[in-house]
Amino acid sequence: MHPEVISDKPGKCPKCGMDLVLKDAPEKKEEGIKLDDLLKPTNEFVVSEQPVIKVKRENIPTTVDALGTVEYDTRQIGSISSRVAGRIEKLYVRYKYQKVSKGQRILDIYSPELLTAQQNLLFVIKNDRSNKTMIDASRQKLLLLGMPASQIQKVIQRGKPDLTVPVFSNYSGHIQQAGSAGSMGSSPQSAPAMASNTAATAELPLKEGMYLQKGQNIFSVYNPNRTWALINIFSEDIALVSKGQSVMIIPEANPENRFKGTIGFIEPFFRQGSKTVTARVYFDNSTAKIPVGSQVKAEIMSHNRMADWLPKSAVVSLGIDKIAFKKVEGGFIAHKVVTGAVVGDKIQIVSGLLPEDGVAENAQYLMDSESFIKINR
Repeated sequence: MHPEVISDKPGKCPKCGMDLVLKDAPEKKEEGIKLDDLLKPTNEFVVSEQPVIKVKRENIPTTVDALGTVEYDTRQIGSISSRVAGRIEKLYVRYKYQKVSKGQRILDIYSPELLTAQQNLLFVIKNDRSNKTMIDASRQKLLLLGMPASQIQKVIQRGKPDLTVPVFSNYSGHIQQAGSAGSMGSSPQSAPAMASNTAATAELPLKEGMYLQKGQNIFSVYNPNRTWALINIFSEDIALVSKGQSVMIIPEANPENRFKGTIGFIEPFFRQGSKTVTARVYFDNSTAKIPVGSQVKAEIMSHNRMADWLPKSAVVSLGIDKIAFKKVEGGFIAHKVVTGAVVGDKIQIVSGLLPEDGVAENAQYLMDSESFIKINR
């Protein structure tokens, strides 16, 4: 037989015609595994043939994917308040989120204070018309109490006071009773959201015949054209996000209606009951017309990051600590590491490993569900 003749299937030797003989694979030797290693506790030492990798220093382009919602910009909320105490004689808005325009009549109020101020003006005009100072002062008082200049002029022409005075809106948007409960977010700064059709069309608690106090905030007007996207950033991505970064906002209901924005503010706290930090992206909704309360996806364009990286599979979170299984003679030991940003399938290693240290490629394979991991610090 000629040993140099090798075939991947049974047959005969082309040189001498003898039958080819099956060749056995060489017996694999266990190297580096000692009995002492096999007897070590499984929560301290793991014997395995896992592939070994090392941290790799590279410059990785980072993009953070996040989710969020569109809400009213609370900086643009207008207030309609009562400048005098009185009774609502006529109410022209009936339900929550009714659309109103700037200059629209909201209600008529009967106020003894306004009635008295009108009577004083008419008295001065009738008895001392030459006293321009007193007439101007009386007119100015009515203006400060919220009476329109056109109505004051009509009162002077008729010589008779009006029993009711209209209250107008100085803003355009959706009306909501001031101080009403219900908000879209968990923060008291969040604007109310239309959670359901019933809530959106519910009647306003304010009714005709009710009394208002002087200075009382009656209604809030939310501008649907001035909104922000509240983007939820998970803790591992916070280091990658900063004010001024560009963001691509993609409405889930209409992905084609995507647009670019900029992070204008990052809230320096975790909202109650939340595990994310909120970033605000201000935008003009007059053209996008994205309904308030819509879910959106956000792609945050971050800068390239030069750092030490490992595959995410090489690191396991134990809750407070994160570990990698470091290669030592005969096996692996659990070794604490400090991690940073997570980008795709890679995780940044801030400290805990040297460039020459090898770790298991897949740490989950080395976990023992029946044991607590003892960390080598």
